[in-house]
Amino acid sequence: MSKLPLVCGLEVARAPEKFGFTVRRQQRSHIIMRRDDPFAQTVIPNHRQVDRGTLRFILRQTEITAEELIKVL
Repeated sequence: MSKLPLVCGLEVARAPEKFGFTVRRQQRSHIIMRRDDPFAQTVIPNHRQVDRGTLRFILRQTEITAEELIKVL
């Protein structure tokens, strides 16, 4: 597995948009994104730096690989 980059929350939120996710709503510092077909939903913290463990969990929820994330960033 490739090493995940340290990125901010807004950069992380832009990546799932390229895979069919849309911003559903935002509550304070958390962005809720959703895809309808096939259904998937994730919460992305809008922080200066997203921890690698949190980023790994977001990728698992959205079914995006680390390589795909690095490519779209």
